[in-house]
Amino acid sequence: MTQAARERILARIRSAVEQTPDVPPPTRDYLTAHTRDDPTQNTERLHRNLTEYRAIVHRATPTRLPTLLAERLAAQGAQSIVVPDGVPDAWFSACAIQRYGDRGPLTPAALDAIDAVITGCALAIAETGTIVLDGGPDQGRRALTLVPDLHICVVRTPAQIVPSVPLALPLLAPDRPLTWISGPSATSDIELDRVEGVHGPRRLEVVLLETEG
Repeated sequence: MTQAARERILARIRSAVEQTPDVPPPTRDYLTAHTRDDPTQNTERLHRNLTEYRAIVHRATPTRLPTLLAERLAAQGAQSIVVPDGVPDAWFSACAIQRYGDRGPLTPAALDAIDAVITGCALAIAETGTIVLDGGPDQGRRALTLVPDLHICVVRTPAQIVPSVPLALPLLAPDRPLTWISGPSATSDIELDRVEGVHGPRRLEVVLLETEG
């Protein structure tokens, strides 16, 4: 396209829109949440909605967590895991399993050969059953949670649970690589045949870690 042709097109666009009225500012009088911000209710609602999305949900205390992780990895047949640098070593005190850090970093092919990833999260949204990752130290880069077949995510309750999306957004940095997770990765074709694991983990397990806020 020549510069003259470009200018003619832009001139026609300007002429077409110059008489249009200004767009009114959006109204912000909608509800930011549909339920009371109660920590116990938020946890129960998140648990229920995660289950609706076919995630497997567990409850644990910090003392119980290492044993639970070891049990779940064994139950899923995992022989190896990748762990972001910011995840506490104490979580794996009961795990006799090959553990990788993301040094190098690991290539997609190397990640594909690893059975599971265990991470924390940025926050979780009760009303939608959504977990949000922002690439923080206990979550790592996005590829870690997209390539391995099993993702076990630890959510600290009640501190990391918010009631709704409008209340979650101000807590998230817009310049972070946000990943929003609502259940295992899944899609369906035109005949509605569900296929899991197409663009992320085929299996999602969530541990609600019962800590003080």
